[in-house]
Amino acid sequence: MATIKDVAALAGISYTTVSHVVNRTRPVSEPVRLKVEAAIKQLDYVPSAVARSLKAKTTATIGLLVPNSLNPYFAELARGIEDYCERNGYCVILCNSDDNAEKQRNYLRVLLEKRVDGLIVTSVGGDDSGLATGLKAVRTPMVIVDRGLEGVDVDLVRIDHEQGAYLATRHLLELGHRDIACIGGPAHTRVAQMRLAGYQRALQEAGIVVSASRVLESDFTSTGGYAAAVQLLADQPPSAIFAGNDMIGFGVLRAAAERNLRVPAELSVIGFDDIQMSRYVYPALTTVGQSILQLGETAAELLLRRIATPQLPADQRIVTPSIVLRESTAPLAGVFASNR
Repeated sequence: MATIKDVAALAGISYTTVSHVVNRTRPVSEPVRLKVEAAIKQLDYVPSAVARSLKAKTTATIGLLVPNSLNPYFAELARGIEDYCERNGYCVILCNSDDNAEKQRNYLRVLLEKRVDGLIVTSVGGDDSGLATGLKAVRTPMVIVDRGLEGVDVDLVRIDHEQGAYLATRHLLELGHRDIACIGGPAHTRVAQMRLAGYQRALQEAGIVVSASRVLESDFTSTGGYAAAVQLLADQPPSAIFAGNDMIGFGVLRAAAERNLRVPAELSVIGFDDIQMSRYVYPALTTVGQSILQLGETAAELLLRRIATPQLPADQRIVTPSIVLRESTAPLAGVFASNR
């Protein structure tokens, strides 16, 4: 592999001058710059990122920590973050913790050891995962996405989970449904708790007592949603189901199809997040959400602003989701309503 001294020898100048051209640390004449660039091209020289970062005290890299890269929500979020960073001269290092708190802590340490210029964190588990304690000591510019962490005063971008679930349940109520079940995410996670609270608030406002048998816990996957829906639909199916995210909703659609329950004629289903895939399942899933790509871009924008101006006060962007009407919800039909 060619070195900076090889470039200098071929160009017939000092390696210090080559360094100035590569790192743009001092003006050089146009003829010299062209000779250096020609030598770099001929030798296929790749500058050392480590050396450049030591000189500039910046790595032009962002660390992104996600809990599950198989979940399309986090894939779309990462794309929005990557697109914005790429346009602004930053690379993104993606670390997937597989919903494992220990792996999350290890990746956080690795990113900090690599001296990333900033961190974007979407966290694993509940408040007992240890992440909040670990992040309190971090001095690297940081943005948290999806949910806040107690005692960590940094920039935050998230959907209003409680309000989104409230809107989803209100939508079902306005269609005439009264027997509305909920398949939520893991009960120890703050996101699942907020979404469950929104569902409960909507039913309580409508004067409907929430039956414990109509609230099931799952994980945020289609497999988990399917298993919970099989249990829920086994005896007396509800007329509608609020799924804690779109992936759970997909599992519900599969379970309903296996029982020959027609969606939405016999069962309405609404999800949460509005991932791209929700447009293409059959029937297309009604959901609540906002542009996930835009959410990622907003997080990246806040982080780069924080890197440029560390002294700014912490900023919180709470995005209110809206109903995205598709094919999986419909008014409670008269013939079925009389039996409910």
